[in-house]
Amino acid sequence: MSHLLSTTKNILHRKSSKGVVSGVPSNPVTLAIVGCGQRGRAYARYALISPDFCKVVAIAEPRPKTQRRFADQHKVDQTLVFNDWKELLHASEETINTIGRRLADAVVIAVQDHMHKEVVLAFAAQGYHILCEKPMATSLEDVIEMENAVNRAGIIFGMGHVMRYSPYSREITEHIRSGKLGKLVNIVQVEPVGYYHFAHSYVRGSWATEKDSSFSLMTKCCHDVDIICFWMSPSTPSRVSSFGSLQHFRKSSKPAAAGAATRCLDCPMEKDCAYSAKKIYLDPVSHGNAGWPMSTIVDGVPDLENITQALRTGPYGQCVYESSNDVCDHQVVNFEFSEGTTASFTMVAHTSLICERQIRLHFTHGEIVGDMRTFTMHDFRTGARTKSVPSDEGGGHGGGDLGLIRSFVEAVRTGRQEALGTNIAEVVKSHLTVFAAETSRREGRVVNCEEFERAARDKVNAAHSTPAAEGTVRLNGAEKH
Repeated sequence: MSHLLSTTKNILHRKSSKGVVSGVPSNPVTLAIVGCGQRGRAYARYALISPDFCKVVAIAEPRPKTQRRFADQHKVDQTLVFNDWKELLHASEETINTIGRRLADAVVIAVQDHMHKEVVLAFAAQGYHILCEKPMATSLEDVIEMENAVNRAGIIFGMGHVMRYSPYSREITEHIRSGKLGKLVNIVQVEPVGYYHFAHSYVRGSWATEKDSSFSLMTKCCHDVDIICFWMSPSTPSRVSSFGSLQHFRKSSKPAAAGAATRCLDCPMEKDCAYSAKKIYLDPVSHGNAGWPMSTIVDGVPDLENITQALRTGPYGQCVYESSNDVCDHQVVNFEFSEGTTASFTMVAHTSLICERQIRLHFTHGEIVGDMRTFTMHDFRTGARTKSVPSDEGGGHGGGDLGLIRSFVEAVRTGRQEALGTNIAEVVKSHLTVFAAETSRREGRVVNCEEFERAARDKVNAAHSTPAAEGTVRLNGAEKH
């Protein structure tokens, strides 16, 4: 414990002088990363490319090889490397009680979806600013309870709705807000998940079943719904309807030639199957590609030996027609907004494109058509067509991952939630819209969004008789920083 306190005091000493010199902060914002997998690495990357702005000082990760590689990469002191988030929370409580300060300025939460509520509530209670990976939570009640906790704590809260933060989306947002094409009256957006991406994440992977995660519209597409709502604001969703099902990835679709095989490496028709685990994971590694999705299925180096072992024993080697998945592989959502404007959204697994959304934005005097890399703006009044190719800063989601963490760090540094361009109420509103859409799909009815939200909040308030208090908290004397 004494070494931990010494390390923490050294970090805090280096942060004692606040300010910005020549546009560069005199001290970086410090981050604790909870979950060092794909999403945790994506956000922590900012600390490596902009060390003057933020620094990873603590991590929590149960997988030993992943933990060690992450800690080494970010040069995290071993006293601040933990095996799970509860160990990190306990250590933080000890430093708060001993020296009155937290281990870091903010926590990035990138654990499995069903854990988000518990982890957010715990670190919010200690006064940490929080960036939470999407989705916010897997139940309506959890989302609202998290909103109440964030409001009580008075903290900066960021959500992993990365689509808002790419240069591509930001430039489109500027055109919408400028009004140069008139009023936005309709949006059409398609999310082509990709045939092998869907098989990886939503058939074999962590988001395959609702009981272990949530429905696919939430886990895959909550940020699609979010950006549709964002672009339509200040108009808000008034009614939604939705249709969809699991069509292909089930036992009834299994080719007869596969016989009784339950794993790709034992399948007689593996070479002819689009979803062959050998094609998706082993073949790329044999050609030197160790990135996604190969890097996500092993702890440590994704080489031929480790990948082969994973396919022989783990879920990623299972036949997609013999897996336990139950989430929709296609879904459409129709929206009506409070000003009478409309939108439609389609999520579909069976595509060659991998998450390269196509959009059409229809205005009273023009339209914008885009594909997440470029977009064309057509002004009906002048006939002018302008093609834009926004910069791509690298990283995931066309630079959206980097844009989000940069905005979050700035919000924490300045104490301004506005730097994120959103707030907890807006985040919750878009999540409630996703839940309303899924309710429509399940119940076969058009859902009134206002009534749906009112009923959800009434249910939570009835379960928690004490209303959420406003303002900030000071836990055990810990000061905000």
